[in-house]
Amino acid sequence: MELLSYKTLEEKGYEGYILKDAPERVLQFGEGNFLRAFVDCFIDLLNEKAGFNSKVVVTQPIGQGLAPMINDQQGLYTLFLRGSENGQKVDRRRVVSCISRCLNPYEDFESLMSCADNKDLRFIVSNTTEAGIAFDPSCKKDDAPPASFPGKLTAFLYRRFKNSLPGFIILSCELIDQNGAELKKCVEKYIELWGLEDDFKDWVEKENIFCSTLVDRIVPGYPRNEADALCEELGYKDNLLDVGEVFGFWVIEGPDSIKDEFPVEKAGLPIIVVPDVKPYKQRKVRILNGAHTSFIMAAYLAGQNIVRDCMTDEVIHGFMNKTLYDEVIPTLDLPKDDLMQFASDVTSRFNNPFVDHLLLSISLNSTSKWKARCMPSLLEYAKRKNGSIAPCLAFSFAAYIMFYHNGTEKGENCLKAKRPNGDSYEIKDDDFVLDFYFDHKDDDLDTLCDAVIDNEAFWDDSLKNLPGFSDEVKKYLHAIDSKGIYEAMKEVIA
Repeated sequence: MELLSYKTLEEKGYEGYILKDAPERVLQFGEGNFLRAFVDCFIDLLNEKAGFNSKVVVTQPIGQGLAPMINDQQGLYTLFLRGSENGQKVDRRRVVSCISRCLNPYEDFESLMSCADNKDLRFIVSNTTEAGIAFDPSCKKDDAPPASFPGKLTAFLYRRFKNSLPGFIILSCELIDQNGAELKKCVEKYIELWGLEDDFKDWVEKENIFCSTLVDRIVPGYPRNEADALCEELGYKDNLLDVGEVFGFWVIEGPDSIKDEFPVEKAGLPIIVVPDVKPYKQRKVRILNGAHTSFIMAAYLAGQNIVRDCMTDEVIHGFMNKTLYDEVIPTLDLPKDDLMQFASDVTSRFNNPFVDHLLLSISLNSTSKWKARCMPSLLEYAKRKNGSIAPCLAFSFAAYIMFYHNGTEKGENCLKAKRPNGDSYEIKDDDFVLDFYFDHKDDDLDTLCDAVIDNEAFWDDSLKNLPGFSDEVKKYLHAIDSKGIYEAMKEVIA
């Protein structure tokens, strides 16, 4: 079978959109599955629908990467977007042709640096993992390359400055808060560490826009188990097959002028440019992530294993909807229609027929997840509802306690537990959390509830100072204990 290339597509009579030649206007740090299923997919659509006419030159952020594989396929790869839309199964495929080449700066640093000489280059995109945006003081100005991503970026910007060329729109996609602002801070630290001139510091400030962004698309990545069958169906060998969910949403924090150069509205893409990304981050954490964390432990104790199956269970799905629509959405300040649509999309995303998302996988580190994803909604609900306790969120907290209270035996980095049907499972969390629950394994429910709520290492002092919360959680703990979690959940949504 022939390897995917422009020639292969021509011989196969491929009828989809292909852009063979265009100026390299985007530099991308990172070549992994996520960027190729998200950013590069959107740029490919911008090329097709809005005449963006841009190639992406990609560089590996670490020594071991995909450069040889990408270059062997002339930057081409097949992307499958799969999921559910309006209750219908969706399986779309597209050959993405926006990547021109991939560089390995650890073998040839000049190949990366010479891109700074390109007058057409205007955008820099990155996703170098959460650990990528970090200041490493051991990086030196003359390192080739500097070890850290911000170090490489600083060296690249300095070369651009020395060329007397305009700066960039920098789109940071790492999964940390205020990713663009944090990246800029690192660059400023390198300017100081390396003793670079004030004119360069001014150029970085005035000529470049460091955008914090929020990215949202689940990307399972390379479909290892079906790759051979997919290539057989496609009629060519593709070593870079990529799979993402249909849903995708990108929020870019920056001035409206970005839209003049990055024509997302003209292309009709789910990308928005806003002055503040925080409300959208809050929406994602509280609705999408909060939905997961609010129901998965109760659903698992009720006998479910996969998120998708929970969406076909009237009680569990009903509990999720009541949590989102009655208790979470009223605590958020974005337009209600936007919030309702995002919550509706959650059901479609959780109902993805191509992804077996295990409840136990989501349960990892549920203590910190509940604090970050659910507790803010609980507290804001009480604030806006004259001190009322959100019933579903209180029940969710009771289910969390029960899930952990089942752990009666210590394992390696876990507590070993059994759910009501007798199945064994492992509770995985930080050591101090596991130690706490093991130490309290013999407590009665009321004593345990007080100990959990009073634990400031888990929740600071937010929960113990919430009037009525402890009594509400105890009520649900006893209902779960006497009636079973499924019947207790039924009563919450009745």
